Amino acid sequence: MATSGQTPDFLGPNDKSAREPRSMMPWVVAGIFVLLVLGIFLARGHHGPPPNPGGAGLAPPDPYAASLTISNVQMSEASSVAGGKATYVDGAIANHGDKTVSGITVQVAFRDFTNQLVQKETMPLNLIRTHQPYIDTQPVSAAPIKPGESREFRLIFDHLAQDWNQNYPEIRIIEVNFR
Repeated sequence: MATSGQTPDFLGPNDKSAREPRSMMPWVVAGIFVLLVLGIFLARGHHGPPPNPGGAGLAPPDPYAASLTISNVQMSEASSVAGGKATYVDGAIANHGDKTVSGITVQVAFRDFTNQLVQKETMPLNLIRTHQPYIDTQPVSAAPIKPGESREFRLIFDHLAQDWNQNYPEIRIIEVNFR
């Protein structure tokens, strides 16, 4: 038997495993590295479910929606300095009814290539107040739409489903408020 400070007989003179305990530090560093890579992969690949997922379809239109006409719909995109992207849906809305409209809620439906609903958003319709130096919007309540009037509007989306077919979305008026 070996005495203290000597290598046991069954170990060769170059076998350090008996003399030095193995460090767990390389395993800890490797584990942290794997977790970081996995976290980055999941953060980039996971966008979460879109707001208001399309399971139940669209809400029924408001009865007064038949008196409101949406036209001249156009879409555009803008990128921010921080790397984000916003999608804009602009158009015009005309009030052909006999009431002054002070609020409009719309549901916007984005579909995929098989015409399945992949994202729907419920939001207030905002009117364009100014075009210069940039487009500024305001709620309908700030400038109610009287009978016979037409106004420009803008809807803003920070995220759209990846499988959206790139066609114009369906815009449905689901709630109308009056003054």
